[in-house]
Amino acid sequence: MPNYKVAIVGASGLVGRTVLKVLEEKNFSHITYTLFSSAKSAGSKIRFLNQDYILCELTENSFDTHFDYAIFCAGGSISKKYAPIAVSKGCIVIDNSSVFRMHPDVPLVVPEVNPEDILSHNGIIANPNCSTIQAMLPLKAIDLKYTLKRIVYSTYQAVSGAGRFGIEDLENKSDGKNLKKFPCPIHNNCIPHIDIFMEHGYTKEEYKMIEETRKILHHPNLPVTATAVRVPVINCHGESINVELEKDFDIYDIRL
Repeated sequence: MPNYKVAIVGASGLVGRTVLKVLEEKNFSHITYTLFSSAKSAGSKIRFLNQDYILCELTENSFDTHFDYAIFCAGGSISKKYAPIAVSKGCIVIDNSSVFRMHPDVPLVVPEVNPEDILSHNGIIANPNCSTIQAMLPLKAIDLKYTLKRIVYSTYQAVSGAGRFGIEDLENKSDGKNLKKFPCPIHNNCIPHIDIFMEHGYTKEEYKMIEETRKILHHPNLPVTATAVRVPVINCHGESINVELEKDFDIYDIRL
């Protein structure tokens, strides 16, 4: 069996550390990992797979040493700059940011829903927004049997989705004077504003859910609307999904 070389970009961040935990649970054999970070974190150690890994600084030359795969979880600006470099060196990139999700040449994949789309990749495979991804499995199953006609999302998203500074705003009970992430205090509060507002009135987070749902389910004209609210908990996104179907359905069958 061949030995694969895998790069983890953004390994020291909130998402990166979660990726490492998942990889530890999977405990894949025949894989050599290299962990990349910003210059600020480079040189420090992370405990992973029962050994200490030294974080390497991510540079434009980092992929000159061949990697088979790279998991990018360092944010959009890093993915936009470095993912094409990795691909040019023969690496397949799995990107966690929103940069490439809606690009027509980049498959947006939930393995249990549209695994066949992976085959059309040109070096980059994107994964969906956190609130989109958890809705896809039940919606796909319902769509196959009854055909989706309309979707209304309401999401309630934890501060971990905003990164380390979002968590700090909650834990520090910031009163509005020392906020690092949010436009107003999140402690004992809910903020119906995730990312920037766009010209059509949706926030960018809401618009992501709309467009990503259409792409993953292969329904480019499906009517979808979404509301995204930030709530004062550290982890766990919740959401309500209201669907209208083209065919008559049995509610008990759907529940099962």
